[in-house]
Order: sequence, then structure tokens, then C-alpha cells
Amino acid sequence: MRKSFVCAVDVGTGSARAGILDSEGNLLGRADHPIAMHQPKPDHAEHDSEDIWSAVCKSVRTALEKSGVAAGDIAGISFDATCSLVARDRQGCQISVSVTGEKRWDTLVWLDHRAIAEADECTMSGHAVLDYIGGVMSPEMETPKLMWLKRHLPQTWNEAGYLFDLADFLTWKASGSLARSQCTLTAKWTYLAHEEKSWRRDFFELVGLGDLFEHGNLPEKASQVGADIGPLTAKAASELGLTEKCRVGAGVIDAYAGALGVLGGFAGDEKNISRHLALIAGTSSCVMAMSQDPQPFAGVWGPYYGAALPTLWLSEGGQSATGALLDHIIRWHGAGGEPDAAMHMKIAKRVAELRAEDGDALAARLHVLPDFHGNRSPLADPHAVGVISGLTLDSSFDSLCKLYWRTAVGIALGVRHVLEALNENGYLIDTLHVTGGHTKNPLLMELYADATGCTVVEPLADEAVLLGTGMVAATAAGLYPDLNAACVAMQQGGRTRAPNKEAGARFDRDYRIFLEMHRQRQMLDAIS
Repeated sequence: MRKSFVCAVDVGTGSARAGILDSEGNLLGRADHPIAMHQPKPDHAEHDSEDIWSAVCKSVRTALEKSGVAAGDIAGISFDATCSLVARDRQGCQISVSVTGEKRWDTLVWLDHRAIAEADECTMSGHAVLDYIGGVMSPEMETPKLMWLKRHLPQTWNEAGYLFDLADFLTWKASGSLARSQCTLTAKWTYLAHEEKSWRRDFFELVGLGDLFEHGNLPEKASQVGADIGPLTAKAASELGLTEKCRVGAGVIDAYAGALGVLGGFAGDEKNISRHLALIAGTSSCVMAMSQDPQPFAGVWGPYYGAALPTLWLSEGGQSATGALLDHIIRWHGAGGEPDAAMHMKIAKRVAELRAEDGDALAARLHVLPDFHGNRSPLADPHAVGVISGLTLDSSFDSLCKLYWRTAVGIALGVRHVLEALNENGYLIDTLHVTGGHTKNPLLMELYADATGCTVVEPLADEAVLLGTGMVAATAAGLYPDLNAACVAMQQGGRTRAPNKEAGARFDRDYRIFLEMHRQRQMLDAIS
């Protein structure tokens, strides 16, 4: 009997990646290709969906070549992607979402915050759908972006015939199916998967989107994550270098793929899964917790039913800028420069030397509130701004290293802030499973344990996001009876780091200052 393999595709903010995995979850070949981002104005960010598809195809073909697996042995493919919004006209062609009018820019990137006023309107509506997004609408969700398009680019809105979350756009390109994932619709489109009538059309009427279904081609019912939505079309198979035997699975948002990759091994232990938190950390950071029962509360997105594993509720928190914030600090400081991997490692090395000299006293009066792109959770305040306290006239490289170190501390304390909110509202989290670019940053990995007091697990799988998407693809291909079984069979385990108990007092002090800085920022905002 020939062995079967799957292809997993991950589309992030700056690149598309593909991996070929076997049915045990081993990554046999991977490749990536950059994608373009257009930023014509502050808070505007746009992709070209055809550029994304091209990058996907190039990545898949290269990964397949590296793996040595025959195209005919790829039984399933699935896609994860950022929660970006793709618009197409009634013929399926590109239409512009850009103030420039260029048709190629047909995708609003997840981090685009142009619709912040529309998000505030949604929040002020007080509609019941808000109970399942933490009470506050984020400009990173699709409803406010759709409102902005209708108001500011009416020609685009009038021409629109298809509106997709990016992962669903990719399954459409691959299969021709208009099926939408329960993950994308539940997490970003106010679809209530736990209710018989999952779309609350009165909400869309209330915010001026009563004609959404006329322009979006949205289904009445979402497809469960990992559902087989059909084979690759002949065109897609040719472009991807695969065959029409390959089945396409209903995909997920990228962070949710990471959650499956690191928490999927607990799919058979649903009673204890609520002790574990997935931290998917790169440009931004997402934290995801799952439970058997819904745990609704303000400031954390969800609870979402079946947005990852089919019978569990998921709560999502996060930070809108983490890796991006450290990059920004490097660019912003006079002793910085290009924030490439070499610069990050140079700074981390020097921070280690400075800590060996100064210990806990290193930059002890320097404090950073990391909300430079708003506070996603637990405050759910997209208007929040960053704060730095304790600057001097020092512009040396060492001063950059101190600021970088204390920014990393602020990022870790932000995770602690989200954790406390989760644990005060029904969770019992004591273990963090970290995946993404932050696993390559030794300072952050140390801080995630020491500043939160949690055990930290780093997955053995090099690419936990690709692994999670591979689990979805394996389910669609029929290699396992359901997604839970695929997750348990393909999980890869991880390395464990215990917190340094001696560091606890230092970070308790820092956390008190962190909370006080939040309070003082609110006071200043009230005055101004």
C-alpha cells in the first residue's frame, strides 16, 4: 500500500509557506516565498490576492521537490492564512480596496486599522453578537472593514460579488468551492456556529450592511474545519504541481493552525485541555485557550464554538504588535538599523552580557507599555497607545539593548495580563505552548516562563503552524476519521522550560508598575 502525504500552506503577513508532511506529522520539505504589501496611507495595508496565490504555488512546488514525494501521493491540501479580507467582482476578478484605485490591491490586510470608527459603531450598537467577541468589535475583524468599503469605495461595493476571508479565498482558488470555514466565519464574521440560525442578519442591517449577502456570496452554513470540500481543479492542480486526486480541506486562520499544532495532542483529553494555552507569537501574538464549556467575558475574543476542534469552545486574546514592536524599537533608536535576525541576536547577546554585570538592576527604571498598535486584550482598546517611562539622553548601542530588553519584558507582562483575565474567568492555565518566530528569541522564551510563572513548552515540530494545517489536510483526505484523531496521531511533543522561581519577585514588581502605567495612561487620556 502506498503511503499518503499532505500539503499544508501557511500565508502570513509577509510570505507564503508550504510544507509536505507524512501521516505521522513529520515535515519532509518546506519552502516559502515573499508576498507584497502596499501601505498607501497610515493604518492602510493591502495585499494583491493574485500575488499571494502565485507565492503559494511557487512554495508548494518547491516544497514538493525538496520532500522527494511524488505529486500523486499528496492526498490532501489545506490552507491557513491571516484574517485578511479579499474582494472580487461578480465575475471573480480583482477589484480595488485601495484609495489608489489600483485593482491589484484587492485585499485588506488583517492589521489594517482604517475602519476603527466603524468598529466603534459596531461596539456601540450593543447587539448580542458582541457577546461572542468579548463585547468590543476590533478593526481587525471583517464587519468594520466591510462597512468602510461600502462607505468610502461605493463603486467597489457595488461591483463586489464575492467577499472572502483569505483562507477561504485560497480554498476557492484551489477547489472552485464557495464553502467557508467555520473557523473564519465564527472568529471574524460574527457567525454564531452554536446557534441554529447562525447569521444574525439584523446585526448587519443595524450597521448598514443589509446587502452583505448579495455582495459576499456567503453560505448559510459554514463547513467544519477539515471538511472535505472537493478535489483540486485541473487548473489549480497544474499551478500547484499536484494532481486532481488531492482533496481540499476547509481551512483555518493562521493562529488557529498554530493552536492545533501545539494543543492538538490534548484533543483526546478535553477535560484538561483548559490548563493549556497556545501562544502563537510572531509579528503579533495570539493566545488561545479551549474548553468544554463557553467562557464569555469582556476583553477576550470569543467564545467561538468549533473554531478549531469541533466540539470545544475557544477564547482568543492577543497583542497586536510584538515582534513588530521589537523591530520598531530597533529602527526607531539612533543606534539601531535594519531589524534582521543578525541584529536581534546581536542585541540579545549584549543584553545577556549586561545582565551578567547588572543583574536585576539592568534598566530597572525603564518601563514599556507595549500597546503601540492598540490593546487587543484584555482591555480590547484599539485606541490604546504605547508608553515608555525612564528615557535618558543616552543614544549608545547599550541604551538600545536596555530598551529592547525592557520592551521584551513589557511584551511578556502583556501575556501575563491576558492570562490573569482568562484564569479569573473560568480557566486554570498553568502551561504555555509557544510557537512562531519568538521561539528563536532567547530573551522572550525566558521571559514567557519567568514573567508569567507558567511552564513553557516549545514544540519539537519546526513548524507548528504547518503541522496544524497538515492535521486539517489529513482529515480532509480521509487519512483519519476526524480532526481529533488526526491531531492526536500527528502531534510532535515539545521541550519544557520551568519558570525561575527566584525571578518571581522582580517580575511581580514589574507587573505592578505595568498595571499602574495602564491606569495612568487612562487618566491622561481622560484629561486630554
